[in-house]
Amino acid sequence: MHLNFEVINNTLVVRIDGELDHHTAEEIREDIDRKIDQHSVKNLLLDLQGMHFMDSSGIGLVIGRYKRLNKVGGQVAVVHMNNRIERIFKMSGLLNIVKKYDTKQQAIENL
Repeated sequence: MHLNFEVINNTLVVRIDGELDHHTAEEIREDIDRKIDQHSVKNLLLDLQGMHFMDSSGIGLVIGRYKRLNKVGGQVAVVHMNNRIERIFKMSGLLNIVKKYDTKQQAIENL
């Protein structure tokens, strides 16, 4: 698992490479929350291009970040999901609360 962080305007962009599962979810959550606090961002964009596996711990991570940012009027969005990850987002209902964009630039412009 590898994370790459970038702040653009009021959005924290997090590229997740590897797996988001019960082994990695807590560390990823802590890293994302620390960056949210450090940069006082309002929105979170998850770039999932390099993520090839996600389990229910990943669903919980996304919901938790959504709840946290929603309280301050922020949003969570995703880009670059493969078919397997997108199916998990659809089946879990995550796409009802998290916006999906085709490109990073499109997401930044709309958040």
